[in-house]
Amino acid sequence: MSLPHAILTALLEKPSSGLELTRRFDKSIGYFWSATHQQIYRELGRLEEAGLIRELPGAVPLRGQKKEYEVLPAGGAELARWVAESQDPKPIRDPLLLRLRAAGVVGTGGLAPELRRHLELHRDQLAQYEAIEEKDFPPGRDAVEDRLRRLVLHGGIALETFWLQWLREALAEVEDIGGDGGGGAP
Repeated sequence: MSLPHAILTALLEKPSSGLELTRRFDKSIGYFWSATHQQIYRELGRLEEAGLIRELPGAVPLRGQKKEYEVLPAGGAELARWVAESQDPKPIRDPLLLRLRAAGVVGTGGLAPELRRHLELHRDQLAQYEAIEEKDFPPGRDAVEDRLRRLVLHGGIALETFWLQWLREALAEVEDIGGDGGGGAP
């Protein structure tokens, strides 16, 4: 996913200011596509220059007031084109996986505490996703938009569940090899 398409999606869901977009990225979209405040503002400028979004008509904002943006028909068409586009899956680039591979040559010393830390982080993330599901998707909430958002959330839940299972397996292997914080031979 690209940042311009993430912003177009968010603006089609609800016209927003750059600050509101940043907050929404922190709470929802950011779980699978993150962006800084500066990146969002830069991209808003590019999207506006490209004629895909515009500042909401109305009173010109005074200094300190936020500009709100909406998607123009060309922006909606671009997002629809992108949704239908073919794209191959991206390979996983996770430093922890590379560190495990490197441990095969330099030893597992100190790796177990890091695996435990990752295990805790993924437990916390899974708990967040489950809380979001309980709060935002009560039974009977079946609008198309809700069904698709719930599907994205279920993808996050499944990924966190996978990571928890895999990290438990990796931790057991590393501890068996002797990487519980000591030197650990390869």
